[in-house]
Amino acid sequence: MLGTIIGIEENVVFIKINIDLNKFDSLINLHVIMENNDKKIVGEIIDIKDGVASVNLLGEMIDNKFVFGVINKPSFASTVKLISKEKIPMIISLDNFKENEGLYIGNSPIYEGVPIGVNINSFFSNHFAIFGSTGSGKSCSVARIFQNLFEKQQSIAYRASIFIFDAYGEYYNAFKDINKKVPELSFKTYTTNTNFSDTEIIKIPLWLLDTDDIAILLGAEKTSQLPIIEKALKLVTIFGREEDIVIKHKNDIIARAILDILSSGRPPAQIRDHIFSVLSYYNTKNLNLDTEIFQPGYTRSLKQCLLIDATGKIREMELLTTFIESFLDDNLELNLPDGTFKYSLTDLKDAFDFALISEGILKSDKVYDEANILKVRLHSLVNSSEGKYFDVSEYISRDEYIRSLITAPNGRKAQIINFNINYVDDRFAKTITKIYSKLLFNYAKDMERRASIPFHIVLEEAHRYVQNDNDINVLGYNIFDRITKEGRKYGVILGLISQRPAELSETSLSQCNNFLIFRMLHPLDVEYIQKMVPNITNEIVKRLRILQPGTCIGFGNAFKVPVLIKLDMPDPAPSSSNCDVAGIWFVNKKQD
Repeated sequence: MLGTIIGIEENVVFIKINIDLNKFDSLINLHVIMENNDKKIVGEIIDIKDGVASVNLLGEMIDNKFVFGVINKPSFASTVKLISKEKIPMIISLDNFKENEGLYIGNSPIYEGVPIGVNINSFFSNHFAIFGSTGSGKSCSVARIFQNLFEKQQSIAYRASIFIFDAYGEYYNAFKDINKKVPELSFKTYTTNTNFSDTEIIKIPLWLLDTDDIAILLGAEKTSQLPIIEKALKLVTIFGREEDIVIKHKNDIIARAILDILSSGRPPAQIRDHIFSVLSYYNTKNLNLDTEIFQPGYTRSLKQCLLIDATGKIREMELLTTFIESFLDDNLELNLPDGTFKYSLTDLKDAFDFALISEGILKSDKVYDEANILKVRLHSLVNSSEGKYFDVSEYISRDEYIRSLITAPNGRKAQIINFNINYVDDRFAKTITKIYSKLLFNYAKDMERRASIPFHIVLEEAHRYVQNDNDINVLGYNIFDRITKEGRKYGVILGLISQRPAELSETSLSQCNNFLIFRMLHPLDVEYIQKMVPNITNEIVKRLRILQPGTCIGFGNAFKVPVLIKLDMPDPAPSSSNCDVAGIWFVNKKQD
């Protein structure tokens, strides 16, 4: 008997201890069972003061199985005992580690020698989050968990597809030799370092992106900018194809813009200047300022027809209008690209330029300014190093592209696909993670057999990408929020790794079901976790500041109760250690 129940307040039971405390190293965090008749209530000792233990109620033993949650409080007549070490796994871990069902996470720092594990489905079928301050052990925990998963003795997670977006290039070292331990497994890595020839550079087929993707790529800030993107994408279906069709469409677009100007009712000088401006930038071999307009007896250029006479009028207005109308083609149809043909950033740039006048934007300074921002960004992208990531030489379909991502250089299935996004700025890294996440989500959503190919998207430094940003206002959704709300039924699971959870999207965080939380020091982060994370107790929050490196609190769907876990060091470890300042600074003095 540990003692006698002397009080119960809400979820805490107070027990007068009647054993010699000096015979125990510590009773804090040990588990007790309070039994009376057929009621067996389980609790955890959270405090001892003046010989009275405070026990937080956790659950009940029903049919020799632990069930989390307490409906009935224990009676004062209950016998109170410490739970034996042999029975502890049924409360804080798995009763047994079946090869294809259980995953070893680490060991209990409270009960020496007791392994902590989770049911694989309970953990990996739900979105998860791993939080902790710098140096607390987050990166090592991610590496160790996946090493444990892929180094099982009797079975191989061959069909797993883990996409890691690696903010610092840390995980290459942890997984590059995975096939040496398990020959059937493969690790594949992509990089944003265009000067690193040993690793495949990220290449995204532009034609697999839709209107929303292009809006993300160009940083659209208003819904009014979406129509011009959509128009440009419709035009690129023509601009990326045969030259004759391109010219027809260009002529039609230019002609309609000029006719709008001619009928605008503006002063003749403004009409002339405006048409000069349009044709100086947008023109074809058939329709430009030097195009000849034939009349019986004489020929003159288009720009000559824009001359203003002594009365202040454009004398050839009717002739000019008739000539321009001859370029209209009402039979031309435009559709959004369907990913069945290749086009480049240059094709999109040209299409975007013509979309500006196709929509009559030149008539509205405000609308033009909003669209011109996107045009400038697209032109900058074409001429920047970032444009290389969309320079795909050969056509590839979406299905083929997804298959290529998960195929290792040796032709086998790749289980871990690592994207090293360390060599681009945060803005573009965020764009890459969104585009890939949306591509994988849409692919999974369109599969005939739902959730038949699970994709796990693991985001290191997730607070840089999964934010309460403007996507919800521009597109009507945030792709990470959508994945956390809808992804599970399609087999798309998000893993958020972050040292600043307070900067994460509230919606995405609220949809996570499993948590590994390492030492947290920032008061805003601790407060945010307490508010946003379900089922977190004050006892858990109190522990967060004093956890040792490599030790975390695990709780959620995969854990029966919140539990302390000490993770083993990964082998090999990720490249996440601190700079060895002392080793770099100091050199031995030369001896005389």
